[in-house]
Amino acid sequence: MPALLPALVAPLCVLIAISDITTRRVPNAWLLIALAAGALLFGTTWALGRTGPPWSALAGLVIGLLVLLPLYAIHWMGAGDVKLFATFGFLLGAKALLPIWIVASLLAGVHVIYVSLANYRLRHAAQGVLDADMIEAQAAERSRRGSPYAAFLSVGALIALFGPPWVHG
Repeated sequence: MPALLPALVAPLCVLIAISDITTRRVPNAWLLIALAAGALLFGTTWALGRTGPPWSALAGLVIGLLVLLPLYAIHWMGAGDVKLFATFGFLLGAKALLPIWIVASLLAGVHVIYVSLANYRLRHAAQGVLDADMIEAQAAERSRRGSPYAAFLSVGALIALFGPPWVHG
């Protein structure tokens, strides 16, 4: 792993998490910049003889794309989430994808439980006070926004990058 890789991945994770939490968007420009910078970094270290060919990075990109693409196809995930996962696969290698996915999925599960409990409490606390249609509209609006899965992927990537050695495989 090139020494400058954490300096590339950590800020990307923070920016993506903030963007996904606030707007539910993963800017393509940031992913393209990260991919280009990663390619330059891998290419330079390979050309200087410090590392071997970046096959793990390319495998991570393809695996990351192929693993989550079916979830996008059935509308369970946004395209930005898929592209981010593939970008993390490229930058951190294929071995990092499983820990990233596990952490992100656990966080998403906690988020779903929290949102479900909040909706339940809202419905029951508001009985007799608010119109039932208004309660349903508020619940539908919250569910339409979806889960900030890219933010959860970013947390997983930070753990894969800076976490304990058993995370790295």
